[in-house]
Amino acid sequence: MPKRILQGVVISDKQNKTVVVKVERRFTHPLFQKTVRRTKHYHAHDENGAVKVGDTVMIEETAPISKLKRWRVVENAPNA
Repeated sequence: MPKRILQGVVISDKQNKTVVVKVERRFTHPLFQKTVRRTKHYHAHDENGAVKVGDTVMIEETAPISKLKRWRVVENAPNA
């Protein structure tokens, strides 16, 4: 099964080796045909502590690291 890769913005880096990433997805509502935004927070493993709040990052699905961490930071994404 391929690993999912998501792009999001770091909203917290207060924990040791962990960042919280906000990922937004957009879709068209099936009935009203209006674009809807939904956000979700993911805890991701950041081994070096290189990313800071406000950075856009790519996160990759991985085996469970702790109770909440199932993702790891792959790289800083270009800010778009």
